[in-house]
Amino acid sequence: MRLFAAVLPPRAAVEELALLVEGLRTLPGADGLRWTGRPGWHYTLAFMGEVDEPLLPELSERLARAARRTQPFPLRVHGGGRFGHRTLWAGAAGGLDDLRLLAERSDAAARRSGVAMDEHRRYQAHLTLARSRVDTDLRPFVAELERFKGGRWEVTELALVRSNLPASGVPGEAPRYETIATWPLGGPGPAAG
Repeated sequence: MRLFAAVLPPRAAVEELALLVEGLRTLPGADGLRWTGRPGWHYTLAFMGEVDEPLLPELSERLARAARRTQPFPLRVHGGGRFGHRTLWAGAAGGLDDLRLLAERSDAAARRSGVAMDEHRRYQAHLTLARSRVDTDLRPFVAELERFKGGRWEVTELALVRSNLPASGVPGEAPRYETIATWPLGGPGPAAG
């Protein structure tokens, strides 16, 4: 299973962001980008890649512990940027220190469960909006994103998400995301996803 730990924005935050993205999609060059859809909008905390199913019980237990040790915190979709010339993303504001801590705890939970993780890097809170296969001038999109300030919401849970890669072979088809489990922050135990 291809898994990652994430914070999933609530419906109101997704709707606000969707209005912004509608505007971004009218900018010159937008048709050359592969836009992510609302179901795929999330803040990845720890990307685990392929995880063997026998590791899942311990991973779940350790992620539950990471969630319990983290109190709920405020967040909002805010601003944005780019990675190189191929990835456009929305940023975050609010409890960024708490978000980084939850990301570190999620990464540690995966490592201690035996998941082979990539090299640890400093966490950058981002929600991917679009990608390009070729270098693209993303500056006009970033300029619009920099003005965006979404409404405040409370992060209350940690999610374990499965990424189902496209199998149809249809060009441009996006992965499908499935929430496997969620754990309340500062709370007692798991909830089925």
